[in-house]
Amino acid sequence: MNIIEKDKQYVASTYNRFPVVLKNGKGSLVCDENGNRYIDLGTGIAVSTFGVSDDVWAIAVSRQASALSHTSNLYYHEPCAELAEMLCKRTGFKKVFFSNSGAEANECAIKAARRYAQDKKGQGCFKIITLENSFHGRTITTLSATGQEKFHKMFTPLTEGFEYVAPGDTESLEMLISRGDVAAVMFELVQGEGGVVPLEKIFVEKIVDLCKKHDVLIVCDEVQTGNGRTGKLYCYENYGFMPDIVSTAKGLAGGLPLGATLLGDKVKDVFAYGDHGSTFGANPVCCAGALSVLSRIDQALLDGVKERETIIRKTLKDAKGINGVYGMGLMLGIDVDCGGPKLASELLKKGVLALTAKNRLRLLPALNIPKELLSEALEIIKETAAELC
Repeated sequence: MNIIEKDKQYVASTYNRFPVVLKNGKGSLVCDENGNRYIDLGTGIAVSTFGVSDDVWAIAVSRQASALSHTSNLYYHEPCAELAEMLCKRTGFKKVFFSNSGAEANECAIKAARRYAQDKKGQGCFKIITLENSFHGRTITTLSATGQEKFHKMFTPLTEGFEYVAPGDTESLEMLISRGDVAAVMFELVQGEGGVVPLEKIFVEKIVDLCKKHDVLIVCDEVQTGNGRTGKLYCYENYGFMPDIVSTAKGLAGGLPLGATLLGDKVKDVFAYGDHGSTFGANPVCCAGALSVLSRIDQALLDGVKERETIIRKTLKDAKGINGVYGMGLMLGIDVDCGGPKLASELLKKGVLALTAKNRLRLLPALNIPKELLSEALEIIKETAAELC
């Protein structure tokens, strides 16, 4: 059997994979088993922050793997402590809980919010408001937090205690919060799986005002928007407020599984011994990868993200078959007449790897993608969209 046949026979059928077997790569170029070259505009869904097999990252990861590959959280180790310190000093948060994924980071955020609210207001205060069109993960609880009914089908009963508000519906939001049983409002500032849709700043300001008024926690899901993706270290900086809890993952460790839940002043001591845990969370190799990534997300890199966003918007503006570019930084959704899935399939044939979100083409390139490669890929997108649409 070839790789595709073997995968279909032995791997659970949960993914609608593109018909290509990737073999190796460097930076923003990857190659398949036949030696065909592709410009990578997806980075493993916003994971490979500096592209595939980045040299600095690979050295840091290899050194740590050779020194101490794993130890449980029953012991201290340097990469964990150093990474927690770096995250706190870069953001102003007070403590960090490390896990393996974005869904787990969100699970931790939900537990922290409920624990804080019930300690302070009683057992009846556990509701969490999320937004329609949101996506927070695929565990039963984070699925329950996700405000899209299509993800709920076939997996009921879901975890109770979640209520959904349409983005921009301040009236419903205020009504729910004023009842007194809401522990937190949890939201993505750019709804990634929902079509790469940024929240309006005026709506975010209303969330913040209501949460402060009623002592309700603000939880930002920065699993995809975090770690420089939107032109700031974390996306909430673009909106000018400070959340109580931030969850992040994806690009944090540059290609290794690592989630982090950042805890602010109100919740920094909400967990006591035994309240939460993770066997693989804060794995030394993953933390070493994250230290390599985070230490290089500086102002020059963030400015470069904005420059590349401008290039994308200018190149695709008024192009045939393209109706608009949505999102922020290098987390962008392209609205196309022929539909994102159809365009992505055709781009694969022409050497460009792109993703989709709902019916939009989704671009999540490396934060340092060379501008000449980006321009080459954009011209292919323009030509292909014009042909198909």
